[in-house]
Amino acid sequence: MELAGAVTFFLVIYVFCLAIITAKRKLSQKGRLPPGPIPLPLIGNFLQIKSSETVKSLLKLSEKYGPVFTVYFGTRPVVVLCGHQAVKEALIDKADEFSGRITNPTLERTFDGYGVVFANGERWKQLRRFSLTVLRDFGMGKKSIQERIQEEAQFLLEEFRKTKEKPFDPTYFLSRAVSNVICSIVFGDRFDYEDKEFQSLMEMMNNSFREASTAWAQLYDMYVNILKYFPGPHTKIYDILEDMKSFIAKKIQKNKETFDPDFPRDFIDCFLIQMEKEKDKLSSEFNDTNLLITTLNLFFAGTETVSSTLRYGFLFLMKYPEVQAKMHEEIDRVIGRNRAPNIEDRTQMPYTDAAIHEVQRFSDLIPMDLTHMVIRDTEFRGYMIPKGTEIYPMLTSALHDPTMFKRPFAFSPENFLDENGRFKKNEAFVPFSSGKRICAGEALARMELFLFFTTVLQSFELKPLIPPEDIDTTPQESGFANIPPFYQLSIVAR
Repeated sequence: MELAGAVTFFLVIYVFCLAIITAKRKLSQKGRLPPGPIPLPLIGNFLQIKSSETVKSLLKLSEKYGPVFTVYFGTRPVVVLCGHQAVKEALIDKADEFSGRITNPTLERTFDGYGVVFANGERWKQLRRFSLTVLRDFGMGKKSIQERIQEEAQFLLEEFRKTKEKPFDPTYFLSRAVSNVICSIVFGDRFDYEDKEFQSLMEMMNNSFREASTAWAQLYDMYVNILKYFPGPHTKIYDILEDMKSFIAKKIQKNKETFDPDFPRDFIDCFLIQMEKEKDKLSSEFNDTNLLITTLNLFFAGTETVSSTLRYGFLFLMKYPEVQAKMHEEIDRVIGRNRAPNIEDRTQMPYTDAAIHEVQRFSDLIPMDLTHMVIRDTEFRGYMIPKGTEIYPMLTSALHDPTMFKRPFAFSPENFLDENGRFKKNEAFVPFSSGKRICAGEALARMELFLFFTTVLQSFELKPLIPPEDIDTTPQESGFANIPPFYQLSIVAR
């Protein structure tokens, strides 16, 4: 009885404190943050959000609280945006206010606010402007980079031919091919597929992408203020990224040793030239740390996102063979078998273009976007969001918005076709995010996806090892990213 009485007393005190805290919070935030589930002291909305199903948990809460609501990760308020309209109003209509960036706690130790992806303020403006200029100078969106992708696609075909139609896992074939395109810009050259250091690097990149999406990583990102004092799997990501930084640091040192400012070979050389130009400028962000982290940003983003989309695409085309057959037919009719596909073909291939868009939409690679932050007190839909508040624009909710897509929860290229079979753009198509933080490599990624898909399908048929209806496309991890499952297939010459 004594134990029961003590427990009861404790619960009464806890509930009393909770009521006081909740009342104070409501008073202090009345007319400010959007409403949401009542948080508990210290642990916030831990009971409403499963760390292994963060995306599903937040989407479920939106059914009750609407498209704009607030949740608490521990003591941190996070404003969640669901649906195309809410995401658009924030990232497009109020682009400047929502242009801030918060680094995931699992990644903070590595990036620490440096580099083009996770920087803010003047640092971000300088690095983004410079990075876009250099990427364009090295051919992003132009014929010169198209030729580089076409060349790499032929190397990929040769690797596929070596499989002799036997089953294999395409993961590292695709990551090496895609990575070599960004390597030619960042490092000035490609790697041989058999290069052991390159193979190890691709494995590290794949592992870090997956680790950032595990249930533990999501739990750590939500409750870092408590978990940072304890050891745990979150250190895996840091260790992997440190090894990747060491690889890039060696590349930078090699460039410095052979550097000729009159003949820049790659992104690193261009950055070194800018460092020299601004060496006496106190406000310059062109320093060794930003060089290292920005190079890592470009290398990582330019490899893992596109290669993962291709992996998902191969899987979808095996599960829906009728889509693959229609793409084969259009490729044969427009391009034929005797010349390499080029980007100009895309306007004449509405079904293939639609199918590739649908792969991106349905794979839903970065479902919650990278975390945004409001850079000033911001009025939004009648609420006042305080400066520095974290924002989760749920890209997945835009990509599956039933008001914007004919079949939002099915894999269907018709989502991007009009009644006459012509390609139809959709403003809810935001796999690269939107607004001021839209992916800097969008043009390059779109070109890569079209050329890799069409080049492979021109020569090969993708064959599953099991009946199409038995293919499971469920992500192996779903959190920061939706990680495609591992699978095997056979590549059969057409």
